[in-house]
Amino acid sequence: METSVSLPLEQDLLDDVVAKDKDYAFLHGIIMRTRQDPNSSEVICYAPHVLLPSPVPKRLFQQAVDVQKDFNLLLHGVTHDSDFITSSLKSAIQVDEFTRKLYEIYEEVYVNGTPAQPIQLALLRADYMFDAARGKETPADEMKLRQIEINTIASSFAGLGSQVSDLHRYNLRNLCESKKAASLSENRALSGLAQGLVEAWKLYKCDRAAILFLIEDVSQNIFDQRWLEYEIHKINPTIHTMRRKFSDVINRAKTEGDKLVIDGYEIAIVYFRYGYMPNQYVSEKEWEARLMVEKSRAIKCPSISYHLAGTKKVQQELSRVGAVERFQKYFSDGEAAVKRIRETFAGLYTLDMGSEGDATVKMALTDPDKYVLKPQREGGGNNIFGKDITSTLKDIGEDERRAEYILMDRIQPAIVSNYQIRCWTTTELIDMVSELGIFGAIICLLRTKNTGFDDGGVAAGAAVLDSPYLV
Repeated sequence: METSVSLPLEQDLLDDVVAKDKDYAFLHGIIMRTRQDPNSSEVICYAPHVLLPSPVPKRLFQQAVDVQKDFNLLLHGVTHDSDFITSSLKSAIQVDEFTRKLYEIYEEVYVNGTPAQPIQLALLRADYMFDAARGKETPADEMKLRQIEINTIASSFAGLGSQVSDLHRYNLRNLCESKKAASLSENRALSGLAQGLVEAWKLYKCDRAAILFLIEDVSQNIFDQRWLEYEIHKINPTIHTMRRKFSDVINRAKTEGDKLVIDGYEIAIVYFRYGYMPNQYVSEKEWEARLMVEKSRAIKCPSISYHLAGTKKVQQELSRVGAVERFQKYFSDGEAAVKRIRETFAGLYTLDMGSEGDATVKMALTDPDKYVLKPQREGGGNNIFGKDITSTLKDIGEDERRAEYILMDRIQPAIVSNYQIRCWTTTELIDMVSELGIFGAIICLLRTKNTGFDDGGVAAGAAVLDSPYLV
């Protein structure tokens, strides 16, 4: 694909532009704490990023943008359908303790009970690659958009990513490409997510209530979250935001009636930037805190139902014939929306026990390089590739543990060249692949039904930041 400027750059020009790039990044908050001291802002560095916007086929970018509303509504439908969530996860929860514990909270609060807060807020990020069978040689008009996953919890980099778009405009101007700089797409992810949080806060109807960021113990990426806090205050400076860890919730949070209160503040929204990995629940106390939050009147972002809707198993089950069609009533143009969604799907295959799962295992062992083995995990660094698929499946053998995973076609992504800017690393032109993240926000009124009722009556260190140059 055509790059935004001709590469490689002459060394003197490269050195000049990179020096300006780094200073711009520091002065405009495109920064991270260091791995050596991830909980301190005394020493920081610029966030890993590329020097130039990477080429993205314009039609595929527009396709991803257009289909985001469809996916927002699809997941809204999934969270309303306890039968679908239960049937999708029935095998996984037998062998995956983490997913089972999430499901137990869902079952207690939403299936067997009545939630105290019917309003749900979801801040989503759908991730895509551009499937290119011939790599660098594939023409842009032959590439296909393929969804990797939808993140329903702790969807990151709306803050830093929005700033990188401005950085790339600056770099292009320094390369005498002002016209191309002006043509870059505007990144409104940060303002969109912040507006979603503000609108949900209004619906809570308590001006004194706060937005709680539930944060990780190690906060290397704190500045991405700070950008979101600052944007909230920009929209409405009266909203109080606070950052607390799970341990703070365990030790200091309580419910007063159905209100969630911590350190004297009633909580309107609990925004989870944590709680998506098993190692983040070190004892039963963390699970008790998660249950307390879920049962409270605070608006959860995400609710446990949205958290489960983002599992790989639900993603795989949605790819089955008739599954997306099940939620057609939520779309204003039902059949067309279903078609738009399905056009982004890669092949997804069950590993549940039985003949279908057996066929998947055989397929994966025959040609493991064609697939990715995915556990029910978020956060990056969990997927299994190539020969490791063979060893993992052979180790599991004829054991129900294989239901912890799904199998997905491995995308052959378009390869592009760019300069990678990392702290304490020489800047070199390298080949890389791009992943496009499209953010979405949805606020909805929850309607749940128990199983058996027909009608319910009356919502990891290997990547760098980038922005798209549409071609």
